[in-house]
Amino acid sequence: MKHGYELNPFEDPPVVKFLFGSPKMAPLWLLARLYVGWAWLQAGWGKVNNPSWVGPDAGKSLSGFVRGALSKTEGAHPDVQLWYAWFLENIVLPNAATWSVVVAWGEVLVGLALIVGLFTGIAAFFGAFMNLNFLFAGAVSTNPLLFVLSIGLILAWKVAGYIGLDIFVLPLLGTPWSPGYVFSPNKKTGS
Repeated sequence: MKHGYELNPFEDPPVVKFLFGSPKMAPLWLLARLYVGWAWLQAGWGKVNNPSWVGPDAGKSLSGFVRGALSKTEGAHPDVQLWYAWFLENIVLPNAATWSVVVAWGEVLVGLALIVGLFTGIAAFFGAFMNLNFLFAGAVSTNPLLFVLSIGLILAWKVAGYIGLDIFVLPLLGTPWSPGYVFSPNKKTGS
């Protein structure tokens, strides 16, 4: 009580608790998860099976994408900001073959994790991160929609994987702030 009053944290409104924390909303988040997961799996699978993304010519397609993004840095309101152009030109382009493989397999792994509902919040975070990078590179397409849905999945992480593997895995592993049965010998196993 530094200032003569005690700070009480605000409680989430009932609609937020219901939308992001109620198992009754699991079917809604399942639909979002499957849509976003399928989009990532399709995009990644196409890249993994393309030799200019993963294979003997790895980096060729990504280099073309980066050069296209770099061409969008001109004008009063460029599609690609100079700080991101610097990142693309100095970090991604010289290492395009490595980044190409990381992007392709990252898309596949995010897609699979979302489809089966495994580590849903983490998978959605990495999907949103990739969407942001594509948006920063000036590629709009479905990225805004996938980004918004991913943010919803991140917020609903407790129930977004309820109809999926998270219902089994999360109680076993837990979270960093609350270890599951595997990491906490004091927790009862239900017997």
